[in-house]
Amino acid sequence: MTGTDTELEAQIAEWRSYMVRRKAISEADVDELEDHLRERVGDLTESGLKPDEAFLIAVKRMGRMDELSREFAREHSDRLWKQLVLDPDRDAAADAERRRGLLVMIACAALGVVAIKLPALFGFGFDESGDFYGRNIGLLVLAPLAVYFAWRRRLSGPAIGVVAGLFAVGAVANNAYPFDGDSQSIVLSAIHLPLLLWFVVGIAYAGGEWRSGQKRMDFIRFTGEWFIYLVLIGLGGGVLTAFTVGVFGAIDVDAEVFISEWLMPCGLAAAIVVAAWLVEAKQSVIENMAPVLTRVFTPLFAVTLVAVLVAIGVTTNAIDVERDMLILFDLLLAVVLGLVLYSISARDANAGPGVFDWMQLALVVSALLIDVLVLIAILGRITEWGLTPNKGAALGENLILFVNLAWTAWLYISIIRRRKRFAVLENWQTGYVPVYAAWAAAVVLLFPPLFSFA
Repeated sequence: MTGTDTELEAQIAEWRSYMVRRKAISEADVDELEDHLRERVGDLTESGLKPDEAFLIAVKRMGRMDELSREFAREHSDRLWKQLVLDPDRDAAADAERRRGLLVMIACAALGVVAIKLPALFGFGFDESGDFYGRNIGLLVLAPLAVYFAWRRRLSGPAIGVVAGLFAVGAVANNAYPFDGDSQSIVLSAIHLPLLLWFVVGIAYAGGEWRSGQKRMDFIRFTGEWFIYLVLIGLGGGVLTAFTVGVFGAIDVDAEVFISEWLMPCGLAAAIVVAAWLVEAKQSVIENMAPVLTRVFTPLFAVTLVAVLVAIGVTTNAIDVERDMLILFDLLLAVVLGLVLYSISARDANAGPGVFDWMQLALVVSALLIDVLVLIAILGRITEWGLTPNKGAALGENLILFVNLAWTAWLYISIIRRRKRFAVLENWQTGYVPVYAAWAAAVVLLFPPLFSFA
């Protein structure tokens, strides 16, 4: 292959990568469009144009992709793309669409603020009704996000019905069950309902195409990027809170009520939607940031987990399986899995195994060993004291994580040994997503009656 051919292939690969990341078309459509693009480039090259010129003109003539091409041009403004594909009239249409998107985001964020404060009109204040908000916080803040994506993806009527129906089922079950005030089941439902509803939001995000592995991977990628933006917004909110306390304190006014009942809850409700809009609107920014963060924290978490294993081996101390410790370990394993998932979503599937894959394998194996120790501790407590809702939920979650981590480790070994393609690992992770959703639904809907609402 000549240098010119290599450059052309690189341009086509970059074009394809950009198109696949966009939500407007499916991967199958991109395959078909790439075939058309290559045919057009071939025809133009035969007519005497240089390959790079032929490539640019071929993309320009693919009218169906003009909008995406202009977006590409804005991100690569140092290239000839900008001169070839920017169109003032179409730019005006794109600007109008962005303005509509911004207005819808503001409306949905406002809907979240209304949802979080509306119960107060019926006597469910934050101070008096902590139990109510504990049960329903996920419902109140995630429903507006589902509405936002229903508009954004132009969700069909049946898909809207599915999303709304699943939200309704979660809401009814979580509020109709006769929980006691100190019930373990109510705590489990409060934790697992937001997880379940997040997967329901994923249906709206995928435009109803939840069976598509590519759509699931897009949602996994979105989840990581959304979380980063939410953390950044939260940090900014912390600074705002500190200034609010200081400024009002300087004039001898107590701002605690305003902060606890308005600023923090309303800010959280709005930030849920704003972070999603930022992912959609500023995708190029976060796509550069997120992989860097993944590569920074993967080795750090790997070292931390190895240190935990060494400490357990040296001290021979068993893992504490009280509820708080179980939540801590499960969160740790969930973060590890999140790092693995996001690194998978950001990795070039055609690239060969490298040092980072070894690091991922070390992280997965360390997490797997800790999960085994947690499972042994849980089973020991169940044998000694019997099964409770907390222990049952922890046992199920750690078994689900064990299966995923064990097979992920095996696939990484096969990939590093070049016996399997990386796409197999990606398919395994996207195919496993419904297992998490099913378990969250089981904890919310089945555990309370199974354990007599204890």
